[in-house]
Amino acid sequence: MINEKNVQLGKVRSSIRELFEYGKKRKAEIGAENVFDFSLGNPSVPAPPEVNAALKEIIDTCDPVVLHGYTSAQGDYGVRKTVADHINARFKTSLDADCIYMTCGAAASLTITLNALLNPGDEVITFAPYFPEYKVFCENAGGKLITAGCEDGTFQIDFEKFERALSPKTKAVIVNSPNNPSGVVYSEKSMIFLGQLLKKHSEKYKTPVFLISDEPYRELTFEKDVTVPYIMDFYDYSIVCYSYSKSLSLPGERIGYIAVNNKMPCFNDVYAGVCGAGRALGFVCAPNLFQQLIKKVYDKTSDISVYKRNRDRLYSALTEYGYTVVKPDGAFYMFVKALEPDAKAFAERAKEYELLIVAGDDFGCKGYVRIAYCVAPETIERALPSFKRLYESYKK
Repeated sequence: MINEKNVQLGKVRSSIRELFEYGKKRKAEIGAENVFDFSLGNPSVPAPPEVNAALKEIIDTCDPVVLHGYTSAQGDYGVRKTVADHINARFKTSLDADCIYMTCGAAASLTITLNALLNPGDEVITFAPYFPEYKVFCENAGGKLITAGCEDGTFQIDFEKFERALSPKTKAVIVNSPNNPSGVVYSEKSMIFLGQLLKKHSEKYKTPVFLISDEPYRELTFEKDVTVPYIMDFYDYSIVCYSYSKSLSLPGERIGYIAVNNKMPCFNDVYAGVCGAGRALGFVCAPNLFQQLIKKVYDKTSDISVYKRNRDRLYSALTEYGYTVVKPDGAFYMFVKALEPDAKAFAERAKEYELLIVAGDDFGCKGYVRIAYCVAPETIERALPSFKRLYESYKK
């Protein structure tokens, strides 16, 4: 027999993808303008103009044999140095090229990192709500995902719940800030305290607990006073998994990196483990064309003001109607309290109003739904009457 676990993963899509496919079918039936699809976190603003300009320049000026050829397994040295230098310029780090491993996006970064760190039976803690694929990635690497709930109403880290989740088997903790699905940014105070707890726990059991930061949304924050703490500034046993999918609106190109903190005493072994896991998984030599692109546009960001306008309009309207909403600080998701205890039933009822929203159950948080507002502003405007009618249907 073939691997039954993977058969089941292939047969059963994630609830997000299922809803997205339903939306495509429904649009074909009644017209795309009549379906309000908030299911998928697909950037709705174009890449910065510098991206296409740089791609054209690279294609026109580079030797095609070199451009379309292999790089080193961990990525082109010049690209890795550019990434390391950029991180050092922004944060309190002293990374070099050999701290960076180029990848096909954040999913590959997380998969490689977890396979590098975990032994069978190791536990990985993350904070609910969380991206559902964390469970798949952890189990594939031989580990077990443990969830710790966040504070009600704010979705900041609840440290009492976190400390109860810690065990002698804890090998790593995953943080995702700005968070998918809540849009919450974890505070610097929380990150410092988290590092202190992990250091204490590591010393108690004489084995390090690694802090992994999943960062596809780092650049997507909307207020000047909101900053995303950089974990390497607060904790030595830290690894950053980054993607340019959202910041540059390049989700289909799959380009990102792993940055391993060279302050950790076991740095050489951990980086070697990342390289070895990439080799074992076949995740070597990320696409050279897009590596070279990153070398030129590493400091650019798409026009995220569109997401801010969408957030402000949607938040204002939904709260006016009577919904309870966690106001997001970043990313392009809004977490809204369902109008009945069963969020899945609420999401199904929303379909009657052609609203496609994702139940929070798969994110480890029942009673909420996720709205991905990375859509055209006019889609928000057309959808608002449906949100109002949905709310009113519960008041009859």
